[in-house]
Amino acid sequence: MRVLSVNVGLPRTMEWEGRSFESGIAKSPVGGRVAARRLNLDGDRQADLQNHGGQLKALYAYAFERYPFWRELLGRDLPMGALGENLTLEGLTEAVCSGDRFRIGTAEFVVTIPREPCFKLAALQGTNAVVKAMLQSGYCGFYLAVEREGEMGAGDPIEPLSEDPRRVRIADLAPLLTGEPIPQETLERAMELPSLSDYWRGKVARRLGATSPR
Repeated sequence: MRVLSVNVGLPRTMEWEGRSFESGIAKSPVGGRVAARRLNLDGDRQADLQNHGGQLKALYAYAFERYPFWRELLGRDLPMGALGENLTLEGLTEAVCSGDRFRIGTAEFVVTIPREPCFKLAALQGTNAVVKAMLQSGYCGFYLAVEREGEMGAGDPIEPLSEDPRRVRIADLAPLLTGEPIPQETLERAMELPSLSDYWRGKVARRLGATSPR
């Protein structure tokens, strides 16, 4: 497992379907060593701090193994960072578990929650189809919290440090966005995760309440 690309971007004005907004979703690869801070990478910022950023969503990671899917859907080549991710990874997909810890370079990270795609992804790629496809495919990527600040760069290996004992995969949480069924025991384990945001914990609780025997 390794980092193929580190991608950053500053907020800029974008337009989509007659709406103008500020977003930092457009990312470009950068060379050299990049510092990972508690809230983001050096050279990277989020515009909408109500829905993006924060310690549990400091960095967004995405598997390069998913890129062929998007290239086929969009009918064109895509540079790394095209899905708005900070880290384009090799060998780490949505099969990773929330709460798992990794070291990259001198920084340490904790996997937290799936990405919930919105209209900004559609604006980035010029079609609403990408939002629907990300939800339906489950190829959502995942966010990372920075447990220990440090530096990293493209080519760095991803070193596992520990596994969360509850073993709730990002792929297990993604169906909370689509209404697809999730086993009750998975939801029960998810409720114990310290790596979930209040927003996602609420999603789990509502689904758990709907599936519990009455």
